[in-house]
Amino acid sequence: MTEERTKSQQLLDRRKNIVANGVGIFNTATVSEAKGAIITDVDGNEHIDFAGGIGVVNAGHCPEPVVKAIQEQAEKYLHTSFNVVTYEPYIKLCEELVEILPHGEKTKAMLISTGAEAVENAIKIARQATKRPAVICFTEAYHGRTLMGMSLTSKVNYKFASGPFAPEVYRILFPNFYKYHGTQSMEEFVETELKRLRESAHSMVDINSVAAIIVEPIQGEGGFNPIPQKYLEGLRSFCDEHGVLLIFDEIQSGFCRTGHWASWQHYGVQPDLSTYAKSMGSGLPIAAVLGRAEIMDAAASGTIGGTYIGSPVCCAAALATIQLMKDEKLNERAKYIGKIITDRMEDFRKECPEIGDVRGLGAMIGIEFIKDNDPGKPHTELCDKIVKACAQEGLILISAGTFKNVLRILCPLVITEEQLNRGLDILEDQIKKHT
Repeated sequence: MTEERTKSQQLLDRRKNIVANGVGIFNTATVSEAKGAIITDVDGNEHIDFAGGIGVVNAGHCPEPVVKAIQEQAEKYLHTSFNVVTYEPYIKLCEELVEILPHGEKTKAMLISTGAEAVENAIKIARQATKRPAVICFTEAYHGRTLMGMSLTSKVNYKFASGPFAPEVYRILFPNFYKYHGTQSMEEFVETELKRLRESAHSMVDINSVAAIIVEPIQGEGGFNPIPQKYLEGLRSFCDEHGVLLIFDEIQSGFCRTGHWASWQHYGVQPDLSTYAKSMGSGLPIAAVLGRAEIMDAAASGTIGGTYIGSPVCCAAALATIQLMKDEKLNERAKYIGKIITDRMEDFRKECPEIGDVRGLGAMIGIEFIKDNDPGKPHTELCDKIVKACAQEGLILISAGTFKNVLRILCPLVITEEQLNRGLDILEDQIKKHT
């Protein structure tokens, strides 16, 4: 007698039959409803969410004030195009963003729909502001899957057979201390990497033709790698010296994830331009570019934006999300959650040599698996087994890193302490079983 397939299995079979294979499957969970940090699948099973929709639901699944704001705005008007008819939610959201993310004496903002669009527009603004063509990015970076985003993205698997790519994009080594420091101290390592940066102005691209350097202060898809403090300070000085604009990609790290509205606030190093999306709208597609007013205004009329820039419904969702984050003090909550995760995993790491590193900022935590205690030997197979085993036990996780050997924890910041510790219990149990 053939075992009856679950509703989840049936739904995944239908997906395989009708959805293009190129659309990735990072976890085999399904969903019928979600609330807070819990996802209920189509078979009625509850799962603790440590993936957060790839960092999109920092304020939790379906927060009531956000749902209400969406409903109220949808009853008024859904779309007029901000290029054609100006509306309050767009203006109010830009005012709110400028207040919490100031870039110098005067800041301006623009809204779009996705993180990749934010990156595309930030590069266009930088090029128009400087009248220069080139852009410098980093290894292990992720900036999206559009043409410029894909060109800036490091991981080859995300852009296989998709060239030719955008020209005038140059890549230098990200200062990944864990992977590359060898016997150097942090101070020595940073000086080595800043020397490499300075040399690039002579050996890779004429610095006088560089419009911008774009970097994630804490890399997302690259493996949750925080940039060293002194390196970021040195990068800021280097850009100032050569008239290059510094762009921070905060799409995964923004909106309370690291314990600040943006991770650059953790470092105290200010960008010229910065990009945001993901948790800004609690799941609705909205993104932003912020920057110094004179730089933002350098873009000629009509050269940035698009039809769906700042959907009024998405703006309403973002405004309600930001207010909820303030009311619930989610920046402080992120620091508290991050400490629980880090303390537990650092303690657990003592009995698990396959865990090479536990790192991150706030509640953006990565756990890297390696072989033979060697950072140069990623343990991809182990990481994959743990993700799948945790899914069977009711914990949703996804991996990161160039070799997919880093577990990333992006749980909603409204998660209860009981849910958080239960999820960590599952994670530790599955690591033990597979090492």
